[in-house]
Order: sequence, then structure tokens, then C-alpha cells
Amino acid sequence: MEKTLRKYFALFALPGLVCFIIAFLVPMLMGVYLSFCDFRNLTDVTFVGFENYIKAFTIDNNFSHALLFTVEFTIVTVLSINVTAFALAIMLTRGIKGTNVFRTIFFMPNLIGGIVLGWIWQVIINGVLLKYNVTIVSDAKYGFWGLVVLMNWQNVGYMMVIYIAAIQNISSDMLEAAAIDGAGYWRTLFKIIIPSVMPSITICLFMTLTNGFKLFDQNLSLTAGEPGNQSEMLALNIYNTFYRRVGYEGVGQAKAVIFTIMVAAIALIQLKITRRREIEQ
Repeated sequence: MEKTLRKYFALFALPGLVCFIIAFLVPMLMGVYLSFCDFRNLTDVTFVGFENYIKAFTIDNNFSHALLFTVEFTIVTVLSINVTAFALAIMLTRGIKGTNVFRTIFFMPNLIGGIVLGWIWQVIINGVLLKYNVTIVSDAKYGFWGLVVLMNWQNVGYMMVIYIAAIQNISSDMLEAAAIDGAGYWRTLFKIIIPSVMPSITICLFMTLTNGFKLFDQNLSLTAGEPGNQSEMLALNIYNTFYRRVGYEGVGQAKAVIFTIMVAAIALIQLKITRRREIEQ
């Protein structure tokens, strides 16, 4: 069987490899090259070196603000989503009546598209703020916390399902032994449950981290970066630079390259740290 697999491995891997090269690798390399160019289309390209990267951080001050705004947002959402999802998973694995119904209710927001979610929460938040004679775009702080609430509402249920699957796979013998030894609830939680679900924590941290940095649809439909681009996140800033500023296509491409490298680096560091924790446990 192994000989057969080795014999036909290249044949079966070839279609996927070709698709990967055409749909991902070639566009990515072209994007990196274009980030060093001034262009309007692919037939009018002029190499300008690092000029686009310099412009991204000097002429365009919005990029630095969008970067800071996105980092703050990601930190808050990674913590809030994972803590809330884990707490719900703990509660919904304790034999509460109607558990399956609650799991379905919490998971359902994840099925709604980002644009629709933004519109829904814009109506809800503006309705709450109406009595104060302000809207979600009156101040960047309303947009920030609106995005945090939206992101939690959409992702908590999905992460909860992952945590539930991990908790249910913990050996009952291990939990029973801890109870016999006199371990209390909190000791059991921190010494047995959390170490046992570290692989799931790694996955959930990775997903919420990357989702936070890449957020676009919800940002566009909820605040569109208003007021004055103060609630604009990185993905939306790159989109606005590339498509809405004439002559800034190269700058937008440079921002996209910076964005890709930054997200990849942060995600890899997070994976390395949490996986080391798995091994230690």
C-alpha cells in the first residue's frame, strides 16, 4: 500500500500544487514586486524602490493610526472572545438541561455574513445611542467598542464549539482521580482541564488573532472608518488607499505586503509559544 502511495503521490499532488502556484504563489510574488513600483495597471509599471514603503509611514498618517487601532482591537477581542467562549464551554459541558439548544443559539451568529452583521449592529447601537443624541460614527470609541461587541457576538459560539469538543475528550478517569485526591474545582480547572485543552487553545488563539487583524467586512459596514478614518482598521485602510486614491496603487500594495508579513510573523510567534506550552504540559 505504501509503495502504491509513493508511486502515485506526485500524480495526485500535482493538481493541487498547480492550483496553489497559479492562485496563490504567483499573485503573491507579483504583489511583492508591484509594491516597489508606481503603476496604474499591469502594462504601465515603473520601478521606484522603497518609495511606496516610505510614503506608507510618512505621507499617509492614517496607516499608522489604523495599525495602532487594529492592534488594540485585536488584543481586546482575542482576550474577550476566548475567555467568554471557554467559560460558556465549561458551563455547557456540565449537563445543564437544554445544552444543545444553547450551543446552537450561540453558534448561529457565525453563519451570518460580515456585511449583514455590520448593518444589524449599526442599527442596534445607533438605537441605543439615540437617546444621547449621538451615533456610532460620532466618536471613534463608539466604533471601537461596537466592533468589539460585533466580533464577540460572531465568534464566541464558534470558539465555544472547539473548546467543548476538547473538554469532552478529557479522560473522566483523570477527573475522578482528582476528585478522590481532594482537588477543588479551581485546582482541577487550572491543573487538569486547561492543560488538557491547550491544543484547542492554540487553535482558537490563532484564529481570533488572525481574524482580528484581517477584519474588513464588518469594519466597512459598521463604521466605514468614520469619523475621519479614526475607526479605520488595516484591511479597510489598504482597500481605501488602493481603490480610492488615484496614484496610490503602489502605496496600497506596499501596505498589503507589510500587513501580510506582520500578521504572518505574529501568528507564527503565537503558535510557537502556545505549542511549547502544550509540550511542557
